[in-house]
Amino acid sequence: MKRNLFSLILALIVLVPAFGQIPKPSATFGFEPGADYKMATYDQMLAYYEKLDAATDRVKVTEIGKSVRGRPIKLIFISSEKNMKSLDTWKSISEKMARAKISEKEAQQLAKEGKAIIWFDGGMHASEKAHAQMTPELLYRIAAEESDEMKKIRDNVITLVVPVINPDGLDIEGAWYRKNLGTMYETSGPPILYQEYVGHDNNRDWFMGNMPETQAVMKVLYTEWYPQIVHNHHQSSPAWARIFIPPFRSPVNMKIHPGVTTGVNLVGTAMANRFAMKKMPGAVSQTTFEMWWNGGMRTTPYYHNQIGILTETAHTSPTPRFYPPDSIPKMIGGRATSDGTEVFYPYPWKGGESHFRDAVDYMLEASMAVLDLASEKHDELLYNIYAMGKDAIEDKEGAFAYVIPKAQWDKGEAVNLVNVFMRGGIDVEEATANFKVGDKEYESGSYIMYGAQSFRPYLSDLMEKQKYPDLYLYPGGPPVTPYDLTGWTLPMSMGVDVERVTTAFTAKTKKVAAAIKMPAGSISGKAGFGYALDNKENITATVINRIQKNGEKISIAQADFKDGNNTFVKGTFIIESGSKTSELVDKMSKELGVSFTSLSAKPSGESKPLKKVKVGLYKSWDASIDEGWTRWVLEQFEFDLDTLHNNDIKSKDLSAYSAIIFPSQAPEDIMRGHKPGTMPEPYVGV
Repeated sequence: MKRNLFSLILALIVLVPAFGQIPKPSATFGFEPGADYKMATYDQMLAYYEKLDAATDRVKVTEIGKSVRGRPIKLIFISSEKNMKSLDTWKSISEKMARAKISEKEAQQLAKEGKAIIWFDGGMHASEKAHAQMTPELLYRIAAEESDEMKKIRDNVITLVVPVINPDGLDIEGAWYRKNLGTMYETSGPPILYQEYVGHDNNRDWFMGNMPETQAVMKVLYTEWYPQIVHNHHQSSPAWARIFIPPFRSPVNMKIHPGVTTGVNLVGTAMANRFAMKKMPGAVSQTTFEMWWNGGMRTTPYYHNQIGILTETAHTSPTPRFYPPDSIPKMIGGRATSDGTEVFYPYPWKGGESHFRDAVDYMLEASMAVLDLASEKHDELLYNIYAMGKDAIEDKEGAFAYVIPKAQWDKGEAVNLVNVFMRGGIDVEEATANFKVGDKEYESGSYIMYGAQSFRPYLSDLMEKQKYPDLYLYPGGPPVTPYDLTGWTLPMSMGVDVERVTTAFTAKTKKVAAAIKMPAGSISGKAGFGYALDNKENITATVINRIQKNGEKISIAQADFKDGNNTFVKGTFIIESGSKTSELVDKMSKELGVSFTSLSAKPSGESKPLKKVKVGLYKSWDASIDEGWTRWVLEQFEFDLDTLHNNDIKSKDLSAYSAIIFPSQAPEDIMRGHKPGTMPEPYVGV
């Protein structure tokens, strides 16, 4: 009997990982996630991910990219040991279902065989400190808990977690908090952007994908794993509520499949019910956030037939706070304070103590609601993303194709446009021969994006004009203020000629398999005096800056002129040959795809020398997103750029600058800066 009991215990140890064998985050951090006045660093988190990976076969840690400052961005997979052995299988099924190029019969079979792919992320907005602290515990719970609920989740769900999308921001915000802990500036924010260039706008980059962090995540979402639910954690909820959850308020973009909208509502309802049953008050819905714009982490998935979930959880700081119960405001989230009679706020929070851990707990339960629903409806989620994709492919009212002709005013921006769509998972074809649509002929090398693809909503929404609906607070009253952007048509904003084609046509094409680069430019004409450069393309700015950096002379033609058989228009750039010019021009032609025309003689007409451009960009201690975006754009075109702080403006000789740029910022912020008592002394005033 003793031997049999010993054998049973030994078998359990071998086959079932004990709850205590998988390390808790606190063993690495030295405190529980969400502890008052505590924040784990990114290095501590990286160390924990490695320990978790080493401790169990239920976890796999991968790297998907680097942040702007070079920090690794981790993607972590969690499921049962059995499922983890077949990740490629579940990935392949998810892709087939999302792309919807299979038969109905195969889709039904794969829906039964596959696993739901569910995504969570934290740490995007680093000033919202709790979600990056929460994700390590979420990882631990999914990997270690042995409840019936969690076993079912691991059996039916492949969970993908990017614990910190913005590692740089976690470092910046955490260091600032620890530095000022115990001072009157404890809850202040740092005087710099928490993403090097775009700060809070890292959640406005999801249709363009300009930042490396965005690109890394988009690749996973739209070209590799295609999760059916994407849960994007944020803070903070409307004041005096504990968490905002879906359903969202109107309007919803009509290009989004109604299955997405109702799926979002379904997940939100599951969250609300879980909070109610766990006696966690303060979950509010249908306020502030809408489903219109295309470009947020949770909104761009809508256009890929994915259920995008935003939660906004209260209490962003590790510092506790008390909310006096007798001071509840008359309005919460733009509506009258609920006494429990509001359908979308039936269980109001009454105030009292609020702690960092409260935020962690609400985020964990919101995530568990998603996972529990996904484990119950894993086959339905897989089939639905297929059905919505199939509907998009079979849509007869949308465009047959969008054609980007080879001939463009700015061919470099046409290439950029194609790459934007490819980052978003759109299939692109390149014509290998001339083709006709009706009476119009297009050159070989033109790009074609056919409408019949599962992500048609994304393609058509970014290609065509938006018309925001007329919504009013009441008949004859003021309009409802849009939550965010109302228009974003890319061909218009990028200056690219795109033709919407509604009639069917045939063309010989090849699939564009990877991001495209500009083909090498040409150098034509008879050498002698120098080179002429067309002024149409944006990339011309990079050419000019490189030429001037190397001390070569460049001027602008003030009138049309001819050189041999070539005619040039007013505004053409004229590069005079110097010791490095030939080498520079040859290199830039190949690298940038710019074409030059050699000039045999000095142009006869007048030309105006172009002075070397040096830009000063003002940067206050009240961190400005517009300053960051402007700095990023100038750097992309290699401008000679200096950042100018308050003391530079007041005391520096500014005559060396061709221009000084002030970002779009409130005049008071520029003239006065931070008020005394709101920030440490070095960052106060001007």
